[in-house]
Amino acid sequence: MADHSAIEWTDATWNPVTGCTKITRGCDNCYAARFAERWRGVRGHPYEQGFDLRLWPSRLDQPSRWRKPRMIFVNSMSDLFHRQIPRAFVDQVFTEMETADQHVYQVLTKRSSLMRNYLRARYPSSRVPAHIWCGVSVEDAEGAARIRHLQASPAAIRFLSIEPLLGPVGTLDLEGISWVIVGGESGPNARLLHLDWARDVRDQCEATGVPFFFKQWGGQTPKAGGRMLDGVEHNAMPLHFKDFKEERPHAIQVAS
Repeated sequence: MADHSAIEWTDATWNPVTGCTKITRGCDNCYAARFAERWRGVRGHPYEQGFDLRLWPSRLDQPSRWRKPRMIFVNSMSDLFHRQIPRAFVDQVFTEMETADQHVYQVLTKRSSLMRNYLRARYPSSRVPAHIWCGVSVEDAEGAARIRHLQASPAAIRFLSIEPLLGPVGTLDLEGISWVIVGGESGPNARLLHLDWARDVRDQCEATGVPFFFKQWGGQTPKAGGRMLDGVEHNAMPLHFKDFKEERPHAIQVAS
């Protein structure tokens, strides 16, 4: 967990779970796995077990101990809806998010059907609280199928992380989507993000009025290619975030 984050679209990270397994080609060069495996076998290190799945009950109350409101990326080093994470532990994570509601939480998964099923069971007659944003990762047109699972969930704020963008996504159904992030891959084996792929997503967002955030071009390092798309830095956030800030005047301030 980190009280500050270099990720452009969040303020902090919270990792009550670490480790994961790869399920799509978007996972091939996973930055989290690359980082964690550097420490495998180092006794006493948080990643002594490398990127093997590990639950951290001691971290569950971290958001409650952060007094200043902030935007929190949940499980930047894992996937909360991994099949091996016990349902009871996921319940504890959601209970903490519901309780420490001074923050905004960004929950992102590639296991979209499992998230949809969980949210339907937890909120059978209501929506997910608006300060808990639910998103899915999409890397190409095949990955876009996850959007349907997200749309079928009772999330109040739904977002797409189209990162790493590895191919054209085709025509996106953005009905009910509150926010779209696009980014290129980074690291020693980074695959190229083509300009037309990024432009296409941006144009679809503009045509449908969905806020668009361009995170990075990627390359050897995350910031190697900069953040400008056709000379513009795109930092839009969900339209609903304005209402959230007005309800909580001391909440985090972010670029619009």
